[in-house]
Amino acid sequence: MSTSSYKQLRVWQNGIELVRQIYRLTSGFPKHELFGLSSQLQRAAVSVPANIAEGHTRGTTKEFLRFVMISHGSLAEIETMLIVANDLQYMNSQHFNQLSTLCDSTGKMLSALRRTLAAKLRSSNSRNPEIPKSQNPQFPAS
Repeated sequence: MSTSSYKQLRVWQNGIELVRQIYRLTSGFPKHELFGLSSQLQRAAVSVPANIAEGHTRGTTKEFLRFVMISHGSLAEIETMLIVANDLQYMNSQHFNQLSTLCDSTGKMLSALRRTLAAKLRSSNSRNPEIPKSQNPQFPAS
């Protein structure tokens, strides 16, 4: 990746904003949701930028792609839980729409990053084809 820090990635910055908004939202949830929907939403929200950061620092395109995919999965969890929270009337429709818009834009960025990383990985693999296991001294033929 051409950026030296994950903090420069717009998708990571969006993820951090999502965390802020989710924590603000869940602070108003009923107390009986403290260890339920509130906690689950918070963990999923933190997972989005955390996986981007971890993947970026792994040093390989393949690992970064894997962590971006995990991040995207966490975003889908958030979207699902926001629908539940909205249906349970734990939030107003304006806040739901605002968070849905942020999730949509973050999801589009994650999709674009996935495509970019996958293309880079395919390009890299075509220039450096993998040595078959039978010819690789680390994996002797069975």
